[in-house]
Amino acid sequence: MAVTAHVLSIRGVELARGSRVLLSQVNLDAAPGELIALLGPSGSGKTTMLRAIAGLDPFQRGQIVVGEARMEGGAVASRDELRRLRRSVGFVFQFHCLFEHLSALQNVCLAPVNVARRPQHDAERTARELLRELGVEARADAWPRALSGGEAQRVAIARALAMNPPVLLMDEPMASLDQSRRAELGKLLQRLAGAGRTLLVTTHDETFARTFATRILTIVDGRIEVV
Repeated sequence: MAVTAHVLSIRGVELARGSRVLLSQVNLDAAPGELIALLGPSGSGKTTMLRAIAGLDPFQRGQIVVGEARMEGGAVASRDELRRLRRSVGFVFQFHCLFEHLSALQNVCLAPVNVARRPQHDAERTARELLRELGVEARADAWPRALSGGEAQRVAIARALAMNPPVLLMDEPMASLDQSRRAELGKLLQRLAGAGRTLLVTTHDETFARTFATRILTIVDGRIEVV
């Protein structure tokens, strides 16, 4: 039986703020091509878990390995380690967080130009390809405030994919979408996973999770449970 390498591995992660424990002994392995839905009530630790994986929230104990990046609990990641992490993880925030002073195209080009040091013309070519694949190429020159919620979300996904990360994290992507848009997004995420990317998606939408995810996990009081 072939062994599938894990692109994301979490071991014994604990994260607390003061006396409040947000993550407790979290363990997770994720392979390429998985679309994992993370369910749980508000305040259960879903977003905190994504932020810890992305290196945005420090954790006190345990280990997170994403691609070639390795983070240890209680340690400050080096600049080189953070650079490897940024190449390994894309993050789509719940409220998109597009830069309002940049066009859709400029938002997507930002990391490739400033982090990966790619030439502007090369970054723009890739950005336009991503926007086309996501159905918003016609909105490339639009400002974020002129985009609909669904368009802004697709631009945010394109921005997260611009560095070609093996892991894509999405925080409550269904929150602002109606039922038909949720189905469209679900099919899009399935295509991304089918291309070999690993997706970890937090959601309150159990129907979406059961329809599109390859695996469903529930987080309760900072602990992961298998559904």
